[in-house]
Amino acid sequence: MSTLILALGNELMKDDGIGLKAGRILAEKGYNVLEVGTDIFRLSNHYSGEDRLIIIDAILSDELEPGSVLHLAGEEVFEKLKAEIRSAHFMGAIDGLKLLMKLDEKLANAEIHFIGVVAKEIDLGMELSEEVERALPEVIRLVEELY
Repeated sequence: MSTLILALGNELMKDDGIGLKAGRILAEKGYNVLEVGTDIFRLSNHYSGEDRLIIIDAILSDELEPGSVLHLAGEEVFEKLKAEIRSAHFMGAIDGLKLLMKLDEKLANAEIHFIGVVAKEIDLGMELSEEVERALPEVIRLVEELY
């Protein structure tokens, strides 16, 4: 099964850069990674019909501790991120993905996984908080298991 990892985030906004940092580590290991940053619509120009998408991003949550890692799959991605947990991006990347899936039948049939890390700080700066930095090995391990 072919897989594409989508690394989301803004590395200039502290913990929001976790997806990009994880994506770069995975790319160095030889995995198929697309850095979309905060623009999920970049996927439309780079999607090659992969059967599985693994999205890595920072999330905001009042329920979970900073640095917590959450794995969602399938419809749960769209349901949970819409209702309970907020993406760290104002134009929801998940809403953008839903639109792209309506426009591309192959993408609509892809297996979707979302790995989110609860952010502690979304503010100007390039460093990750200690809690989010400590979550990085778990994110890498989860992606490698799914890949």
